[in-house]
Amino acid sequence: MQRLEGRVAFVTGAGRGVGRGVALAMAREGARIGVIDIDGGTAQETAALVEAVGGEAIAVEGDVARRADCARGIEATVAAYGGLDILVNNAAWTPTPGRLLMDFDDATFERVLATNLWATFFCMQIAQPHFVARGRGAIINFASGSGTIGNEAQGAYAAAKEGIRGLSRTAAREWGPLGIRVNVVCPFANSPGMIDWAALDPEGHEAALQQIPLRRVGDCEDDVGRVCVFLASDEADYVTAQTMWVDGGSGSVR
Repeated sequence: MQRLEGRVAFVTGAGRGVGRGVALAMAREGARIGVIDIDGGTAQETAALVEAVGGEAIAVEGDVARRADCARGIEATVAAYGGLDILVNNAAWTPTPGRLLMDFDDATFERVLATNLWATFFCMQIAQPHFVARGRGAIINFASGSGTIGNEAQGAYAAAKEGIRGLSRTAAREWGPLGIRVNVVCPFANSPGMIDWAALDPEGHEAALQQIPLRRVGDCEDDVGRVCVFLASDEADYVTAQTMWVDGGSGSVR
C-alpha cells in the first residue's frame, strides 16, 4: 500500500521547483493533488506530470496572496476529490536580486509578506474545517534559512518565513486536539530561485555549496518531496510543531 493512498493534498506554488517536486512525490505515494500556481500554464504542466506517473491532479491558476484565490483552489480540490487531508504551503516570492533593509519600499515588503506569510495563513484557515470534517489533517509549511540565519538583503523574506514558523507552532498547539498536525520544512534545494542565484552570483553560490557538509544542493522531489511525504503520512503521526531542515546540514542556526 502506498503511504498516502486515498488522501488528497493541496500544494501551493506547485507550478515548478519545490512545489512541483512535492506534488510529484506525494502523487507517487497515492495522493490526489490540487495544484495552484500564479502561472496557470506551469500548474497545468505539473498536473500533467502527476498524471504521467499514474496520479490524479487538478490545476488552478491563482495568486495565493489573495484569500479568494486560496479559497477557490481549495474548494476546487475538495469538489474534485471529496475532501482534503494535506496542505502544503510552498508558494513564495522575494525580489531578485535581494534588497538591503533601507532599500525596501512598503509595497515590495508587503508583497513579500502577502505571498509568503499571509498566503500561508489564508490557506490554513480555509483548509482547517475540511480537516475537522476528516477528523485529522497534516499541514506542511515552508520556511527558510534566510530567516533562521538572518541573511543580508533578505529582510522581508526572513521576516515572512520566521512568521510562518511562529504561526505553525501556534496552530500545532491550537489544532492538535482536533487531530491536525502542523510542521515546517526549511529546504536548500535546486529550485528556480536557486538556479537564478547561481546565474547571478556564481561565486556566492559556490561558496554556499562548499558550506554544505553533503556538498550538493537538494533535489526538489527526491530530497524535499520525500520528507514532505513522511510528514504527511501515518509514520509521522506523533510529529507536530517541528521544523525540519532539509538542507544537507548547511544551516548554522536551528
